[in-house]
Amino acid sequence: MGRGRAPRPAGPHRRDVPSVDIAVWSELPTGAGLGSSAAYAVCLAAALLHACRAISCPLKDGEATARWTEEEMRLINSWAFQGERVIHGNPSGVDNAVGTWGGALRYQSGKITSLKRVPTLRILLTNTKVPRSTKVLVAGVKEKILKFPAIMNPVLDSIDAISQECQSVLEAMPTNPSPEYYPVLEELFDINQHHLNVIGVGHPSLDRLCRVTASHGLHSKLTGAGGGGCGITLLPPDATPLAVEAAKRDLCACGFECWETDIGAPGVTLHSSSSLNAEVLHELSES
Repeated sequence: MGRGRAPRPAGPHRRDVPSVDIAVWSELPTGAGLGSSAAYAVCLAAALLHACRAISCPLKDGEATARWTEEEMRLINSWAFQGERVIHGNPSGVDNAVGTWGGALRYQSGKITSLKRVPTLRILLTNTKVPRSTKVLVAGVKEKILKFPAIMNPVLDSIDAISQECQSVLEAMPTNPSPEYYPVLEELFDINQHHLNVIGVGHPSLDRLCRVTASHGLHSKLTGAGGGGCGITLLPPDATPLAVEAAKRDLCACGFECWETDIGAPGVTLHSSSSLNAEVLHELSES
């Protein structure tokens, strides 16, 4: 829960913005590779732009949620990126873009493109609670590439090929929702995780996560920078509730923390107070 006061903009052409109190409520663990800073920056940018009337109020009477126009989303994203720069120095911009537009995005050589018609995938998100430094991990990968370019560059090319194959599968799934796609995604998860270990961003805690979920017939890989942090486990349609609960129980016994959630959800959204659950309303009222 955070709290702050927004300053009035300076200059002769400022827009008058009333002083506001900002209450922040989040379920995202910080420093776990889940883009919590980007989620905060996106929500803060949208709230302040809305407060100073730089973007509209898209909610109509009786609506629980609404989203802004494409042009307004670009404005929200541009300000959120500035917030990420304050926090991280030189971010890629992909985290705030995902937080703004949602769905699935492809990031390559600094270019971010949205994937169309991507299905919502059920996953088990697991926090190993092992802290890690993105900067240190990135530096280690760069050192390996410089030391063994003939070995490492083909591995990176293979990771890129995995991403492209995964994109093709995800874009094909909405028009042909066949269960046969899930074994392909599971195999891509496994190959990708092995490659990530090769380039030096794995961790024993993540290996343990993969072994535990594999014992229940589920497939996992790290997410974020690696070196600890979080992993994701694909939950195919035929995954039984008993298997999922058993996997969660065994992961928690390792000292990890688990949540069932989705990939491909919407991005930043304006909610009416009536659409918020009781826990959020309570936390915000206490602030």
